[in-house]
This record gives sequence, structure tokens and C-alpha cells, in this order.
Amino acid sequence: MPDIPQHTLDDIDRVNASGRTPVVFIHGLWLLPSSWDRWAEVFDAAGYAPISPGWPDDPTTVAEAKEHPEVFAGKTVGQVADHYDAVIGKLDKQPAVVGHSFGGLLAQILAGRGLSNVTVAIDAAPYQGVLPLPISALRAASPVLSNPANYKKAIPLTFEQFRYAFANAVTEDEARALYDEFAVPAPGKPLFQAAVANFNPWSEVKVDHENAYRGPMLIISGEKDHTVPPAISEYAYKLQQKNSGVTEFASIPGRGHSLTIDSGWLEVANTALAFVQRFAER
Repeated sequence: MPDIPQHTLDDIDRVNASGRTPVVFIHGLWLLPSSWDRWAEVFDAAGYAPISPGWPDDPTTVAEAKEHPEVFAGKTVGQVADHYDAVIGKLDKQPAVVGHSFGGLLAQILAGRGLSNVTVAIDAAPYQGVLPLPISALRAASPVLSNPANYKKAIPLTFEQFRYAFANAVTEDEARALYDEFAVPAPGKPLFQAAVANFNPWSEVKVDHENAYRGPMLIISGEKDHTVPPAISEYAYKLQQKNSGVTEFASIPGRGHSLTIDSGWLEVANTALAFVQRFAER
């Protein structure tokens, strides 16, 4: 497991020194931790201590990521989950965890390990046992899955691919602005792992949704999401309801996969914050 970078260790020290309850934000593929900056301001103003650790080896800026895409290559779901496990292990207080896309999957994995006191999974990537496989999800993943050689590579999205997978529910101008501001290459391995999770008994893409220490969980779904259509989120919700803890579902009308970063991000952030406030002390 890669070492925790110094800037993340500094953030952990800052969070611990605050005495507040941490909120750990986890991004998904094709984004960086900076995609959570506005969310962090909202949660900070509400009295929490936000922290947005990157995946192992994440660059600090979009420009750096585009210049050195090779740093993303080879990451697996298990490796990244263990990385966040290590980060949470250094926090003085058990955090709330909020994740988007593959970050939403990771948030559920961490909750299943009993590491989160409240979890919000937004348009979360599917895990072992989630059966629906809508055509739009296959198309959104096709830039990676269409070529087995991409398994060990870092793959960028073209604007057209980003428009379909992320920004289908916003205007063309906004889609272009989001692409320029946020889109970075992503490792291919997690998508291949998710694609075969239901056929691999040893898959790392596995969630313990029955752990009694999972804590309250909210699953948020964008109505028009192509990458994680509502059928996937609804099925994950069905599985998570087997848990003895609180499990809730929220559908955000008219929103695509970019719902955490586009012009409607605040509605989603406030939905997540309201759930966290019900269960997590400040």
C-alpha cells in the first residue's frame, strides 16, 4: 500500500486539531480531490472538518494530471480502499464518508468495514451482487472496456465521451466548461474489476452490507445518469436495506453523473449534508 502523502498527513493533523467530526470525501474515476472543494466549504460552514484525500499518487492539479497520466495506471479497487482505510485510521474521530461514482463504491466498502459513522454514496459504481447492467452504463464504460489492453493503462475521456458519461444533463457550454476544469485520465483496472465482479468469487469489488457496524447510509441517484443509471443505485439500495441500520434513498430529478460538480451541485451537497447532520455530531 502506498504511503500517505505529506499533504494528506497535514490535512489529517488539521482535522484532528479542530476537534470536529471529520467528513471524508472520496472522488471517482476521471476526477481529482479538487472536485470536492465547494462541498468542503459547505460542510466546514456546517461545523464539520472536511478532508478530501486523493487516490494513491493523485496529482494535485488537473494540468499536472494531464501532463503525467501514467501516475493513474494500475490502481485497483482493493488498493484504493486500503489507502482510505489507512487515512481513516489516523483520524481521532470516526468520520462521515461521502463518495461519488467509484468513490461511492469505496464509501460503501469502508462502511462495510465499520469505518464510517454515516455514509453517503452518490451515483455509486456497482459491486458484487448488483445485477442490473443497463446499456447506457456499458456505453459510458466502453472507452475503457472496449480494449483489454486498457486494463493496465490510464485512459482519458474525449469531450464527446465525457459529454455522454458525465455531462448529458447540462448544456453543451456547461459540459465543455466541466470537461476543461475537472476531467483527468483514470485507471482502467477498476472498471474491468467491476465488470466481472459477479463472476469472480475473489473480487475486490465487494461490500459487506450486513455488517451491524455499518452505520446509517444514504444512496443518492441522478435520474438521468448514464454511467450509473437509477437501476444500479436502486439495486444497491435493495441490498443495503438488508442491514439493520438506517438505509435511505434519494433521487435527484433531471441530473446526470456530473451532479456533484455541475451547476446544480449545491442541491446534492445539501441533501448529503442534511443526512449527515441527522446522525453525526459536529
